[in-house]
Amino acid sequence: MNLQCFVAVLCLSAGVMAGKYSREMNEAKLTNSDGKTVEFRIAKLNQVWEKAIRMQLSPVRQAELHSDLKIQEKDELQWKKLKVEGLDENGEKEAQLRRNFNVILAKYGMDGKRDTRPLESNYLKDHDTKEGDTFDDPRLDKLWNKAKNSGKFSEEELLSLRREFQHHKDKIHEYNIVMDTVTRTEEVHKNVISPLEGEAKEHVLHQKHTELKQKMRDLNQGFERLRKLSHEGFSEDSEFREPRVIELWEAAKRANLSNDELDSLKEELRHFETKVEKHSHYQEQLELSHQKLRHVEALGDTEHIQRNQEKYNTLAEKTREMGYKMKKHMQDLTNKISRQGLNHNEL
Repeated sequence: MNLQCFVAVLCLSAGVMAGKYSREMNEAKLTNSDGKTVEFRIAKLNQVWEKAIRMQLSPVRQAELHSDLKIQEKDELQWKKLKVEGLDENGEKEAQLRRNFNVILAKYGMDGKRDTRPLESNYLKDHDTKEGDTFDDPRLDKLWNKAKNSGKFSEEELLSLRREFQHHKDKIHEYNIVMDTVTRTEEVHKNVISPLEGEAKEHVLHQKHTELKQKMRDLNQGFERLRKLSHEGFSEDSEFREPRVIELWEAAKRANLSNDELDSLKEELRHFETKVEKHSHYQEQLELSHQKLRHVEALGDTEHIQRNQEKYNTLAEKTREMGYKMKKHMQDLTNKISRQGLNHNEL
């Protein structure tokens, strides 16, 4: 999945600009020109967040959106600085930011299109699998049912395998989003009159086709891994458990890194996997806390409601913060692997 991006406050130090999501940043309340408290420094991001609250997204989806918007915010603030310094003359970074923002809107059903994907398709469901659950793709469904009934997997291994299937399903969804944006850009491109405008649109279109091509490659490689896993099972020397970490490790091995570079990256990926697992644990706790709050609210005990609301708010903030740090770390790792692989792989 293409990974988006960041929180930054221009008046803070360069260390904060690099991505530190500190307690002070959490506690500092942002206000607009009217003195009203806001979540983000960019108006359009606040509009998306306020719409999400009105839509009553689930707690986990809301926390995920918040992390994605914080990453988008950081990237946009950094881009503004680049623009002032004249470092984005061809508008490549600006076009990428627009794509990232459109992906966020589509991912959370805010792009005005009907999203047929279940809203609750997060990793929490791994612990509550139902017999009729499917992955909205005949090839995935067939592979999953075959693996599930093969007897090759323990209960714990089936949960790990299902996480990988769910991750692949999400990547298919993201691919469809990018493909849709390419189609829309092509339609706009046809209506361009000015030659100068045409060159700019052509550049954006080329970028999107490149991105689409890479995502299709990733999907094919991901499906091949699922096919192999489903037939052969997990090997005892499997390096990692989390799908996103496995994906990064497979990409690193394809990038023709030296043994020393791979060893160094493997160690960093182990730390990252711990971060991913911790984030998943907090997501589960957030969902449980929300269920408990709903239960207490139904009982009508004001004191208990207030106490549970405070616990829920604290947990929600912590989950958002951890989500941001995890996604920022993943983006850094992806960029590191991509830079190393550029000399060996045509993108």
